[in-house]
Amino acid sequence: MLDVKRMVILRDLAEHGKVTVVADLHRVTPSAVSQQLRALEAEAGAALVEREGRGLRLTPAGTALAAACEPVLAALERAEGAVRALDAGPVGELLVGCAPSALATVAAPLVAALAVRHPGLRPHIVQADPEEAVPRLRQRRLDLAVTYAYPLLGAPPASGTTAVPLFDDPLCLALPEALLPAYGRDGLAALREADWVSAPAPSSCREMLLHACRNAGFTPRIAHECGDLRAGLWLVGTGRAVSILPGLLCDAPPPGTAVVELPGRGRTLEALVRAGTETRPAIAAALTALAEITGR
Repeated sequence: MLDVKRMVILRDLAEHGKVTVVADLHRVTPSAVSQQLRALEAEAGAALVEREGRGLRLTPAGTALAAACEPVLAALERAEGAVRALDAGPVGELLVGCAPSALATVAAPLVAALAVRHPGLRPHIVQADPEEAVPRLRQRRLDLAVTYAYPLLGAPPASGTTAVPLFDDPLCLALPEALLPAYGRDGLAALREADWVSAPAPSSCREMLLHACRNAGFTPRIAHECGDLRAGLWLVGTGRAVSILPGLLCDAPPPGTAVVELPGRGRTLEALVRAGTETRPAIAAALTALAEITGR
């Protein structure tokens, strides 16, 4: 019988390509990852990885087994959910990762709603951007993630997850009021010489800013990097910077700052769960509450 945890290690190696990255994900040493892979090869009766330079690559057998991992995990999640469905109701701890921009509008109302409807359920909110929340979710260190996606970037959903759309959030341009006439005349192209405020890389918010500016014919000069883009608005408020950020973060711009909603589709806020866990009582209760909170 194949060990599922070892299959997950193989899946992660197929996705990330480096033993060191897989070791970090699983909080073990690279040698422990290699040991688990050797044990999985013994169970499978086939060579699953081979040396390539200083690293490893999957053999055809390894690729096939890695591809089979997600359906196996989803089936196990559904089996565990069937057992939990026999409980009296949703109880225990529910680990929820939440993007910072959705803490006030989504996470806080979720905690309040669950306290009333399911007092035996203990939601634990962890602030986490998608780049951090998705790996935690897949490694079972979160039960649910309130995250977001930019459809225009075309990034596929994370494998082994199911996304439930919550609501759309437009993109906004934040700029000094003195630059409004130039923007009204020439659009984003009028800001090609401006200093820009962006989230640090890697970040889908940063990628969207770059995408929008390049569509306007220029590459922006990133002068400031802020993990908290709401705080970054105060750099715009100095009159010496501009930024593109989600509408949820633009509710209280500083004096002298203009906020203009950009045309086109922005981002979609969504609840992300591991495939197969949707009917687990605690997660189903959270998804129902989120749908009501966001009007879905």
